[in-house]
Amino acid sequence: MLTNTHTQSVMSEPPQCCICLDEFSRPASLPCGHCFCLGCIGEYWRISKACQCPLCKAFFPSRPQLKTDQTLHAGALNKEGDLPLKAGEVLCDFCPVKHRAVKSCVKCLASYCAAHLEPHYRSEELGRHLLISVVKNLEDSVCRLHGKQLNRFCRSDRTCICSMCAHTEHRGHHILSINKEATKKKVKLKWRRMKLQQAIQETLSKVEEVQALDLGGGNPKEAWAQNKQLIKQLEEEISELQSRNTEIEQLSQIEDDLHFLQSFLLTAWSW
Repeated sequence: MLTNTHTQSVMSEPPQCCICLDEFSRPASLPCGHCFCLGCIGEYWRISKACQCPLCKAFFPSRPQLKTDQTLHAGALNKEGDLPLKAGEVLCDFCPVKHRAVKSCVKCLASYCAAHLEPHYRSEELGRHLLISVVKNLEDSVCRLHGKQLNRFCRSDRTCICSMCAHTEHRGHHILSINKEATKKKVKLKWRRMKLQQAIQETLSKVEEVQALDLGGGNPKEAWAQNKQLIKQLEEEISELQSRNTEIEQLSQIEDDLHFLQSFLLTAWSW
């Protein structure tokens, strides 16, 4: 038998969306009466290509006008508004007072906050657009030939491609996912940086050896000039090695895999 304490605990829990299994975010009611997050039901319909209730399987010939549950909606808005902006976050392209973007649209080439994203879930035409996780350089994340997200890497042509490219222009090529190729490249970068640091230490040791040479025999003035020239050459070599090491360090810190690969391909020493 359930205790009063347990019953009160269950009743006090916030209602959840049965698609994401989380608290409602901009909850919307279907004509059948069932309620889902606006984003969840919009994405569900886009993927399934049919307007149907996930619970009772009620079918709608066209995308229905969704009704917002004002009670749950107010709570969701307050929760979103309480979250502070973080440095480097992508902002909504349409907010007069900037709010964080929650999705980027590949078709519109724009990023939207939760409020401005609603038309993409309510409109049947906009509902066909591909929404992806927020990215900073949106134009660089989309295939210019097919207008789809760049999510694969063609090793044969050393370029980032979309899923349609993989079945057309790059068919039969050696193709990996962006994440897998980025992981491989990061492992190579780690090895290359280790070799550079080793080369820097070896060159520094050579400088110390030259500086410690005994210039007593022969012509000391001539020997000193030769040593000075050799030290200068070694220091220039160290400077070049340190510059390449810094470049690799900065490249390794790029978190987004697509941006990392695109930056990697622009380096003069990439392989």
